[in-house]
Amino acid sequence: MSVAVVLFTADLRLHDNPVLHAAVGEADEVVPLFVVDSGVRGTGFAVPNRAAFLADSLAALDAGLRARGGRLVVRRGGVVEETCRVAAETGARTVHTAAGVSGYADRREGALRAALQSDGRDLRVHDGSQTIVPPGTVLPTGRKDHFAVFSAYFRRWADVPRRPVLAAPRRVRVPGVAGDDLPDARSLVPRAAWEAPAPGLPRGGEDAARRRLAAWLRGPLDAYADRHDDLAADATSRLSADLHFGCLSAAEVRDRAERRGGPGAEAYVRQLAWRDFHHQVLAARPDAARRDYRTRGDRWRSDERAADAWREGRTGYPLVDAAMRQLRHEGWMHNRARLVTACFLTKYLYVDWRVGAAHFLRHLVDGDLANNQMNWQWIAGTGTDSRFNRLLDPVAQARRYDPAGEYVRRWVPELAGVTGAGVHRPWRLPDGERAATGYPPPLLDLRPAADRFMAHRKP
Repeated sequence: MSVAVVLFTADLRLHDNPVLHAAVGEADEVVPLFVVDSGVRGTGFAVPNRAAFLADSLAALDAGLRARGGRLVVRRGGVVEETCRVAAETGARTVHTAAGVSGYADRREGALRAALQSDGRDLRVHDGSQTIVPPGTVLPTGRKDHFAVFSAYFRRWADVPRRPVLAAPRRVRVPGVAGDDLPDARSLVPRAAWEAPAPGLPRGGEDAARRRLAAWLRGPLDAYADRHDDLAADATSRLSADLHFGCLSAAEVRDRAERRGGPGAEAYVRQLAWRDFHHQVLAARPDAARRDYRTRGDRWRSDERAADAWREGRTGYPLVDAAMRQLRHEGWMHNRARLVTACFLTKYLYVDWRVGAAHFLRHLVDGDLANNQMNWQWIAGTGTDSRFNRLLDPVAQARRYDPAGEYVRRWVPELAGVTGAGVHRPWRLPDGERAATGYPPPLLDLRPAADRFMAHRKP
């Protein structure tokens, strides 16, 4: 009886999973394996919010497999060692897994392939599980290894033939093999790094993700083109964590959105293409996770007092502070707010983008390395944005995208009594009124800060 191992990584689902589909179609029995990777602990990626979502997702995956006659096999340790051990214990000749884009994923894949081959086994890596268009599928003319301009990438991306959306398997037969208990969130995080997850964190797992997708497609998607930047309306899909952990297939999300059609679907699919764009950049340039994609000769300021005020939502700029407090409460932040807060840190405070990216990765439940790092570099002007001196004035952005101040009042309760759009400029309040609110004065004046940035930034 033939056996194959499915090594789950960031594809924690049964629906439209090319890795699982290939293994079930090839072998009589399949070992659905997840390794709690000891190599990730202590790297900064094992954080409470994502650990809680991951624990939910693994429990949901196990429940889905059990409903089909199988179960999830959990092991703890090194991914290479534990995968090889499971393959040997079950006599599996093949291990299936999804392609990754990070340097760590590349190294893991290379080490796993070598270890399996030395034991006479094969590793099969499947594209199309974590992105819609796999990195490297579309390339610019010449010798370039990736697209650096989104508009050119998107034109080619939109024309790539798509694979069919795959049904979940009806039955998964699992051979006898030992496994550990399903992990809880606390066990996934180093003891010294543990803190309670964000109180507003969404529940993880494929079932919850598919409910969110269904609700999004029933109506809110239709208004996406007009309302996606409306901070108070919160009119985005909130599927980013589901896509990051692979509880949803990006290919299926695109397919279902396009079947609904309309301007909202078109605008939303463009955002899915941005996600693929960042993955293909990082796949080609893995060091962009840590180094400037395009250096601008920045001499970043070291100002921990200002950085801490930014982290805590105490900058004196209400939109910035509201967004940073939303991040702490929900483990998530509206995309327009991400742009504004990142611009404030990197261009007005002139603090290194890596400081902000690390803070986001500490809290974001959708903390995806490609999207987080490349978006931070885009707004910092060290990435793919051709307008590397772009400035997003937090007051002007607030007036445009939160004109009535509802978003700010939601997250900055000190300003609940400030009426109208005046909530965006609380530093104009008389000193006594300011003291009554408890809200801090601004860290800096925008114009001199912008001038400082422009004086230091090189083309």
